[in-house]
Order: sequence, then structure tokens, then C-alpha cells
Amino acid sequence: MIGYVTLGTRDLARAAEFYDAVAREMGTGRMMENEKFIAWGKPGSGGIGLTYPSNGEPASVGNGVMVALRASDQTQVDRLHALALSLGGTCEGPPGDRGGFYAAYFRDRDGNKLNAFVMG
Repeated sequence: MIGYVTLGTRDLARAAEFYDAVAREMGTGRMMENEKFIAWGKPGSGGIGLTYPSNGEPASVGNGVMVALRASDQTQVDRLHALALSLGGTCEGPPGDRGGFYAAYFRDRDGNKLNAFVMG
């Protein structure tokens, strides 16, 4: 159902370092970019984009907003969480069982909340 999600950033180049590394771990890369926007993913499947807000106001995080990244297995969830923290992200919940799925929660360098998860 979801084609892509876009998050705001205050520094596209700095944010891109974070998402380039996360995308590499997930086996994908950039699929679109210009001076104000970068998107990661594969054509025909869901993706994630970063952009400077079009209204010119500073980017801010949404309260209750989160992007979930489907991992291949629990080990990849663990790797993604550790990678995010090593890139300057912050922990919002360590990897572990969440009653039917395995997930880890973290924020990117701009404070956007993400999780990596695997069902079952």
C-alpha cells in the first residue's frame, strides 16, 4: 500500500551519510536525487526519502510518526540498530521480542524515529 515515505532534514548531506549506510545494509541504494531531495529503495517497491521542507521552514519530527524498515532476520535487526547508533543515531528501544515480532527502535541524526523489524 505505501509507495514511499518522506522525512524532513536540516542537513541533506549529513543525513545522506546515515541513510546511505542503512540502505547498503538492506541491499539497496539511492534511486532518485537532486539538490533538495534523496530517495533510497528499488523502483516498484517502497522507499524512503529525505528532503528540505518545501515551505522553507526548518524540518521537525512528527510526534507519533515512525518509519518501519523490514529486515531479513533478527540478526539484521541487531545490525541495523548498532549501525544507526554508530552513525550518530539514538536508541529508542534495543533489539528484542515485541510479542510476535522482533524489533529495534532508533532515531536518525535529525531525530526522525525509525525501527527495524522482522515478523514472527
